[in-house]
Amino acid sequence: MTTENYKISIKELAEDDRPREKMMLKGRTALSDAELIAILIGSGNRNESAVQLSQRILQEQKNDLNQLARLSIKDLQKFNGIGEAKAITICAALELGRRRKEQDAPKKIAISSSKDVYNALRPKLQDLPHEEFWVILLSRSNKILDMQLVGRGGITGTVADVRVILKLALENSASGIIVSHNHPSGNLKPSSQDIQLTKKIKEASTIMDIALLDHLIFTDDGYLSFADEGML
Repeated sequence: MTTENYKISIKELAEDDRPREKMMLKGRTALSDAELIAILIGSGNRNESAVQLSQRILQEQKNDLNQLARLSIKDLQKFNGIGEAKAITICAALELGRRRKEQDAPKKIAISSSKDVYNALRPKLQDLPHEEFWVILLSRSNKILDMQLVGRGGITGTVADVRVILKLALENSASGIIVSHNHPSGNLKPSSQDIQLTKKIKEASTIMDIALLDHLIFTDDGYLSFADEGML
């Protein structure tokens, strides 16, 4: 049997190298990302242990957990040894991590820059495979009153209803609003539809004496601010 075909099982590893035992002995921070994933999936395949399989999955995502979080259940099932149940377990764990970040985000922060908007929306829009359109409702002092999802679409686009946006602003006594939607493709260039919709929202909100302060196009790696670019 060649070395490369030899499968090392968790039971054959030194006790310190077994993920579950290692966590018990040294605590969760002592484990690598691959070891934590190995605990989730429990077992590997005919040629790889759970740790080896987890390492390979991570390597194909350039060891980037954010990139791993973008994989769908079907994407994960393409790896030999990852069935539906294991794929769902990985996705569920990553979603819990995303929700924890969302809960940790301060809800009454004051918006003073486009970067503040991007950071506030990151827990909502990061890693999404489809487009979503959000509105941030602001007080007179530019503190966030609420953030609401107002449109959901496919990979290439979404539609937001201006009437819904203004209704939410009026119901929350918002003095200002910021709208944002994500581009799953990573392209920050606004489409003609993005520009037209922004114009419609600004015209309608001005009539209602509500200020449209910005429109952000969000990607996992950055953003474009209509206000910063002088496009409002």
